[in-house]
Amino acid sequence: MAEPTNDLPTRVADLLEAIAAKIRGLTVERVATGVTWTAVGIVMATMAFLFVFWILIGFFRAFGELVGQEVAYAIAGVLLIIGGAILWSMRFPKNRTDQE
Repeated sequence: MAEPTNDLPTRVADLLEAIAAKIRGLTVERVATGVTWTAVGIVMATMAFLFVFWILIGFFRAFGELVGQEVAYAIAGVLLIIGGAILWSMRFPKNRTDQE
């Protein structure tokens, strides 16, 4: 900053510049940090999803090598049918009297 002066227009301009810098520090920089961490979070979540996905594929292929591919698919199908039946039975609460 320049040397301090007693000139009123210069002091007002410096005050407005200081206020703008303070507001920018409180808003823009925080939003930029938030956006950066949001992007990092999305990338990390995507990487974690892909890691779990590939691990499950690896486990299924290893299981298929142990028992045979047809048996592995049959077991996976039975597990999915059982899971679907459980979810289907839970679609209405027990205390509800009017079933649609």
